[in-house]
Amino acid sequence: MQGNELQQLIERQPDRHSLDRAFYTDPEIYQREIDLIFLRSWQYAGHVSEVPRRGDWFLFEFGNESVIIVRSDDVQISALVNVCRHRGSRVRTERAGCSRRFSCPYHGWTYGLDGRLLVAAHMDESFDKSKHGLRTIHCEIFNGMIFVNFARDPAPFSIFQQELGDVLAPYDLAQAKVAHRQNYPIAANWKLSIENYQECYHCAPSHPEYSQGHALAKPGARTSEMMAAARQKRPACGLRTENVDSVYLAARAFGADTAYDAYPLWPGHVTGSKDGKPVAPLLGSISDYDGSCTDLQCGPTMFALMYCDHVVIYRFTPSDLHRSQCDITWLVRGDAVEGEDYDKDQLTWLWDVTTHADKRIIETNARGVMSRHYAPGPLSSMETFLWTFLEWYLHTMRQDSLRSLDATGTGGKH
Repeated sequence: MQGNELQQLIERQPDRHSLDRAFYTDPEIYQREIDLIFLRSWQYAGHVSEVPRRGDWFLFEFGNESVIIVRSDDVQISALVNVCRHRGSRVRTERAGCSRRFSCPYHGWTYGLDGRLLVAAHMDESFDKSKHGLRTIHCEIFNGMIFVNFARDPAPFSIFQQELGDVLAPYDLAQAKVAHRQNYPIAANWKLSIENYQECYHCAPSHPEYSQGHALAKPGARTSEMMAAARQKRPACGLRTENVDSVYLAARAFGADTAYDAYPLWPGHVTGSKDGKPVAPLLGSISDYDGSCTDLQCGPTMFALMYCDHVVIYRFTPSDLHRSQCDITWLVRGDAVEGEDYDKDQLTWLWDVTTHADKRIIETNARGVMSRHYAPGPLSSMETFLWTFLEWYLHTMRQDSLRSLDATGTGGKH
């Protein structure tokens, strides 16, 4: 699809309707999304507890990109592009591990944990190893959460601390740990996966397990007496009452979108679990349950549900035009002991069963969107946040946006 055709398609987009079929099926649109969104945004890669020792590493991947997140020394965590500087082989193929150095399985080029090329056998005397280290991209840490960015000049990462630092402080996520992490492959375009996450219109018919504890499934719950009661209780529990609503088009810089917004749980429920009862020790300095759940957003494709005793982080990434990944991380207090302080199956039950249901309905949605009879339909009043995402997406994809792009590239020294 040519740029002027895409521009016309965007201009024809009905207000507060779903997107045209081409946005989910056109390969050139998909490649533009990679260039304009995923290579320019801050993306959640993982948590510092996943790389506690020097040499610990794991892969962050989307589309054709692969990055090694590694603790290169006692303090530094780096993001190395997982592409050998010889002939382009992937250097690491396992999901995670611990290494003293990285050796390419193809021809044996060997790199240090900081990406420097250490060994390249049988090269000419003029070959300069210092110019052929693994490329690096920007890597930053916020409250224990690791974020990466491929852009040469990304949005200031300090925005996350400035906008979310105070409200996240009581959770002390830097001292939390990963209790479980699971990937859910979804046979659908990445936007359909995110669109589903950003509305609760489907919650009552599709998620009875979620709906029995979370008032967001019922219209008007945010303005109910329940919300007022939860807000009154938050300070006594050690939680902040203010919300952060600079999401998407209102964000201070592209790719650094933020949001923090609480909503009530139904009476008798204090956390996200099968019966609404606690499933882990209280996080950080939180002293009691306030009867609410908090939505968090960091960057355009990372979302979290924050309870007083655990946090569930969602990350959505594309695999290709018709496949996406939903990666979920469950965080608990760092000193919590599995089998004593929490049971992993009870901790993960709610959002595992909910995500399996989401996978099913998203894939069913994708098959329908592929039909020649599909046409954009009107959105419900319960899909306002979804329309905010679609407005941001269309704004980003406009032809004029190309003129303001900074070239993407490696952010590091190699």
